[in-house]
Amino acid sequence: MTPDHQPPSVTLVALPGETIHSLAAGDLTAANATAPVLLPPFFVGPECIRVWQMRAKQIAADPGDLDWITRAVVDARDGVVVGCAGYHGPPDSEGMVEIGYAIDPLWRRSGYARAALEALLERAGREQSVRTVRATIRPDNLASRRLIAGYGFAEVGEQWDDEDGLETIFEAAAAG
Repeated sequence: MTPDHQPPSVTLVALPGETIHSLAAGDLTAANATAPVLLPPFFVGPECIRVWQMRAKQIAADPGDLDWITRAVVDARDGVVVGCAGYHGPPDSEGMVEIGYAIDPLWRRSGYARAALEALLERAGREQSVRTVRATIRPDNLASRRLIAGYGFAEVGEQWDDEDGLETIFEAAAAG
C-alpha cells in the first residue's frame, strides 16, 4: 500500500517506439532520453528486457501495434514508474487480447499489480472490438493466479511457452 494506506491509482503511459527500441537494446540512458517518464533500471533487467525485445520487433513489423503494447505503470500520485503492463497486441480476429504485467520488486505487494490489471480490464471493456481478455500464468506464480481470480477469469487450458515453460491459460469476458 501507499503511505496513506489507500490503494494506489495508476496511469498506463505509452512509450514511443524509439524508447522501446532503446529498452530492447538494454540502453536505459537512451530510453530515458525519449521516454515521457523516468524509467527505472528494472526496465532493462532480466525480467523485462525480453518483453521489450519482442515488442521492438513487433512494432517494426506493424507500427500500428504501438497503441496496444506494453506501457509504463506510473503511480498517479507521485509520477514514479513502478512497473510495466499492457497487451501483447491488438485484438485478434476473435476479439481476444492477452494481457501482461510486471511490477518492479521495489514496489511489489503494494497494490500496483491490481491497479494495473484493473486499468487493462477497463480499457478492454471500452473497446468494442474486444470480447475476451486472456492471461497466461506459470503454475508457480501464485500471486498472479490469486490476483486474477477476483476478476472473473476462468482456466481454459494450458500451453508451453519457449521462454516461460508451462503456462495456464485464463480468460474472462471483456466487460463492455
